[in-house]
Amino acid sequence: MNAAAIAALSSAGVSVEVVETTGSTNADLLARAATLAAPVLLVARNQTAGRGRAGRSWLSSSEGSLTFSLAWRFEGGPQRLTGLPLAVGVALAETLERLGVQVGLKWPNDVLKDGDKLAGILIETQSAPAGGVWAVIGIGLNLVMPDELEAQIGRSVASLPWLARMDRDALLAALLDGLAGALSEFEGAGFGAFAARWNLRHAWQGETVSVLDGGAVLHEGTAAGVDDAGRLLLDTADGRIAVLAGDVSLRVKGVS
Repeated sequence: MNAAAIAALSSAGVSVEVVETTGSTNADLLARAATLAAPVLLVARNQTAGRGRAGRSWLSSSEGSLTFSLAWRFEGGPQRLTGLPLAVGVALAETLERLGVQVGLKWPNDVLKDGDKLAGILIETQSAPAGGVWAVIGIGLNLVMPDELEAQIGRSVASLPWLARMDRDALLAALLDGLAGALSEFEGAGFGAFAARWNLRHAWQGETVSVLDGGAVLHEGTAAGVDDAGRLLLDTADGRIAVLAGDVSLRVKGVS
């Protein structure tokens, strides 16, 4: 992967950096947030301490995964970013669909293929010194999944072996363009502009699901998509409720 080639192939006008090895691209950009003047895409050929939601590890291989983070500054405070992980999921899905891959979305921040996890999204924020907030959007995308890594993960995961043959610089440029366009749209219109597009790709629409927090079941009901604030809508025995994103997991009932 070559930073200059990715930037040249992209129309986003975003600075691109590629490093051989780092612990976490998210952590690296967060550490630099106070000095950033413009959006930056940081790509790691090898990420050794990738993180997912709720402190989970994100395991990846240098040959079979894309691991990268995009730092993007938004006006206002963190409250303006409600629904951003879901909007990023839509951006990834739409970009992959343009490349010939049909995917589904799992609330709040996973991209699925054939029911298994294909990509994860982790967004962390930091106040910008001149006002506003930096959002660091970390993405891990599986292209090829070695058997030994899948065994480490401990569950079936999705991959895109045929897309892995695509030039990596061109693939990253396409992903960057899709993300930059979506982030600009989100800044102007919020998640409301993405809700219908997310619901079209809702992998578990109509399924009976449980929402858990720390292993404890908080709610059970039929998944009915999301609202314009990015809250999960559940049809329960007591009526429809809206669940805020947070440290929760979603499972199809009866599936571990």
